[in-house]
Amino acid sequence: MKSLLIVESPAKVKTLSKFLGKGFDIKASIGHIKDLPKKDIGVDVENNFAPTYVVIKGKEKVLKDLKKAAKKADIIYLAPDPDREGEAIAWHIAEELNGDSDKVQRVEFNEITEKAVKEAIKHPRKINENLFDAQQARRILDRLVGYKLSPLLWRKVRRGLSAGRVQSVAVRLVVDREREIEAFKSEEYWSITAALEGKVPPQFDAKLFQISEEKAEIKNEEHASGILKDLKDETFAVKKIEKKKRKRSPAPPFITSTLQQDASRKYRYTAKKTMMLAQKLYEGIELGSEGSVGLITYMRTDSVKIAAEAQSEAREFIVKEYGKDYAPQKPPVYKSKKSAQEAHEAIRPTSIFRTPSEAKNFLEPDQHKLYKLIWERFVASQMEAAQLEQTSIDISARQYLFRATGTVITFPGFMALYIESTDNAKEEEGLLPPLAEGDLLKNLGVTPKQHFTQPPPRYNEATLVKELEAKGIGRPSTYAAIISTIQDRKYAEKLEGRFKPTELGTVVSDLLVERFADIMDYNFTANMEDNLDKIEEGGYKWVDVVMDFYKPFDKDLSEAMAIVGKVKPQDIPTDQTCDKCGEPMVIKWGRFGRFMACTKYPECKTTKPLEGQEPKAEDQPTDEQCQKCGSPMVLKTGRFGKFIACSKYPDCKTTKALSIGVKCPEDGGDIVERRTKKGKVFFSCGNYPKCKFATWYKPINKDCPKCGANVLIEKKTKKEEVIACLKKECGYKEELQAVSEEAGVQE
Repeated sequence: MKSLLIVESPAKVKTLSKFLGKGFDIKASIGHIKDLPKKDIGVDVENNFAPTYVVIKGKEKVLKDLKKAAKKADIIYLAPDPDREGEAIAWHIAEELNGDSDKVQRVEFNEITEKAVKEAIKHPRKINENLFDAQQARRILDRLVGYKLSPLLWRKVRRGLSAGRVQSVAVRLVVDREREIEAFKSEEYWSITAALEGKVPPQFDAKLFQISEEKAEIKNEEHASGILKDLKDETFAVKKIEKKKRKRSPAPPFITSTLQQDASRKYRYTAKKTMMLAQKLYEGIELGSEGSVGLITYMRTDSVKIAAEAQSEAREFIVKEYGKDYAPQKPPVYKSKKSAQEAHEAIRPTSIFRTPSEAKNFLEPDQHKLYKLIWERFVASQMEAAQLEQTSIDISARQYLFRATGTVITFPGFMALYIESTDNAKEEEGLLPPLAEGDLLKNLGVTPKQHFTQPPPRYNEATLVKELEAKGIGRPSTYAAIISTIQDRKYAEKLEGRFKPTELGTVVSDLLVERFADIMDYNFTANMEDNLDKIEEGGYKWVDVVMDFYKPFDKDLSEAMAIVGKVKPQDIPTDQTCDKCGEPMVIKWGRFGRFMACTKYPECKTTKPLEGQEPKAEDQPTDEQCQKCGSPMVLKTGRFGKFIACSKYPDCKTTKALSIGVKCPEDGGDIVERRTKKGKVFFSCGNYPKCKFATWYKPINKDCPKCGANVLIEKKTKKEEVIACLKKECGYKEELQAVSEEAGVQE
């Protein structure tokens, strides 16, 4: 009996072939084979939003190979990823292979291990129509918004812009935060700290927290100076000592959002990079004699559920490595949020006994860091809680009450292995001497310090993902795509690792908020995600959900289109005058940002660039040393982007292009981005002139599924946008598709 197994990624084929043997022919669809057309909307609004799906350009050969293999098979197993997107891929493949036949079955596995794969093959199912409908509803909603809103932006702002149902709400988050920062009024306040010493060391600090039994609020220097005068030569005495025992429980194992947040905090990985690394760990890594093995479970999940078998394995490891005291009596149970897809598990290692140290030699450095993070977080989640003793000491001096606190870890529990990156390490730092109530303390000095209240910080990758999740904007599979999209479309930019809206992003967001209050509302977006979940559960019909959305949306769109004129920021007056005619200059907004222009335009067309719009980005330290002088190298931002330079500039003018994270296929050096004298971007080996490798197209870390070459390129020309093999003789190509589930107007 001949079986055909169809998966999404070519990277899985080798791993699965090892598990299933000669009776299986394993093929890859390389993602979706069908989608809505690129050049028209592909949705019949007048006919219950009936979609028109077409074979994706470049996938004709893939589909032909699948059909050929299907004819030879007695049974066909469709095994795309276990989520809505995977179900849609399976649906479209089945449709092309005459999927009504009983010989076409759906299988899904949460991890690519021999046991999990063989178990899935034993329990196939029919394709889930509700899952497909939920994905189809999302796709159609996003297509309607993209194709209907984008022409409005072209007419009202400028050509070439695009909007998206979820991305536009994410841009609003960034814009709203910037408005909070701009509106914030800083207030002065002061703190007072006393350095004290008991009968035995160590000395310690105590902060003023009460004055005459009221909370200490010190508004200015005059008030602080008065307190210092009162405390001069004053006796400090221990008034009260309180000790509390408390437990700190481990964090649950990772889900998509928390993995992205922790990788961002600890390693500064972007959400996109984290997901690329996790995808590779999931699909399979060559582990020497063990062959190709999937190291982690499926990484797009919002469930913290864990298989009983995995918990049992973790307990066995914990008892062996740490002792019985570190394993709780019962396996811990973590609760997922209501909207979580409980069919999935949390992200965990496929085998707890495959430790990060054992896998290290087979992993690239970044892969190892992420695997270690996932492994440690999961093992820690199955360990006993840490036990802490917190001591609080109140110290009186006249009407002033100071407080010193310190925490001692009496039993480390899970903290022996892993501490969540949001934990406050300072809690465990302050050591207090042995003291008793009534003890007199030596005053080593009282120090006042001026502070100013701070505005809320701009979002970084971790906090933006956290906010998207908290507000129900998007789903685990979309966070990385949302963040990439709002930057690619120049609606937001990163300054020192944090997101700032561009003027274009602010203008577009304000227009959409004004004219489409519903779809730009955070609650509306979250409710739509809930509706998609209900379609998946069989509670709602997809056509009804789309219809309820489209009727008010179409009305708002018609009204917005009827308004005459373009939307742009107001001109900002300046104190400068035109060099040619002497009239005042204003700051205007153009296609490429702000610039200075004469107020007498069009009679006088004088313009000049606006300097100093943004504060210069601070240099960031790196681990590299200058090859010429041995000084540390720093990451700088220049006219053409980021580069590495010697910290001793201008004494040492050594510079180095920044690696794009891909190794040269010829000598293994780092590939870097460079520019010609005319400013055109190209990519070459960092070891030039020893290595002459160069290409106009951006290399990516992906193996060619046809010839095995370890580098592919993103080839974008007027004729095509494809991912192609670097070797021309190979000829491999696949269409470059957006990672996002949203698709706006194709430019």
